[in-house]
Amino acid sequence: MPEPSRVVIASHNRSKSREIEQLLRAGLCDLPVEICLLADYPDAPPPPEENADSYRGNATIKARACAAFTGAISLADDAGLEIDALNGQPGMYSRRFAGELTPFSVKMGILLEMLKDIPAERRTARFRCAVAIALPSGEVFTFEDTLEGRIADAPRGQAGFGYDPIFFLPPLGCTLAELPSEFKNRISHRAKVMRQAIPKLRELLTESVLATPAETGSDSQRLPTAPRASVGSQCP
Repeated sequence: MPEPSRVVIASHNRSKSREIEQLLRAGLCDLPVEICLLADYPDAPPPPEENADSYRGNATIKARACAAFTGAISLADDAGLEIDALNGQPGMYSRRFAGELTPFSVKMGILLEMLKDIPAERRTARFRCAVAIALPSGEVFTFEDTLEGRIADAPRGQAGFGYDPIFFLPPLGCTLAELPSEFKNRISHRAKVMRQAIPKLRELLTESVLATPAETGSDSQRLPTAPRASVGSQCP
């Protein structure tokens, strides 16, 4: 039986990583693959500077850095909340909006204050998410999708993370934070883009399993054998 391949989620954000891990496990459940988190690697480097001018660019920076460090296929995402009445703010700076260490409860309060005189029909917004899959060779594949919605008048719901409590979905009559995680993982912006990315990931993993040492040319691309921690389990 072939040795399992490894996919590393290039993130230090454990909440976001759990969502991505669940999506990966569902999409790759029939393949011999280990799904690990970069933050659990010994001596994992800090997140690289995200200085690209697009979501795809930032996701690429993170995925390439992770693949270079781990020697494994790596996946990263970059996402943001775009509010039309605020000219697309906070957008690519969603995590850093009002200060990177500012709690999201405070960030949401600031946005709601900025929108206090804006009627419901003009509070349209979207989550945009890009995903990059990077190989140790440096090759990268990127994908992008959105989830349309509206900014609520006040935070609602305890589930999810980030701006989920103020992102209202008119067809469902609730915010993302009011949805069970199993349902959110079927309709979220991250779920939508992962549905694009997983077929490519499956293709790359299948090629990796079928490749022989002679085809790869050397053992330099083999995965490390030191213990690595996955999200919720050990990666041997």
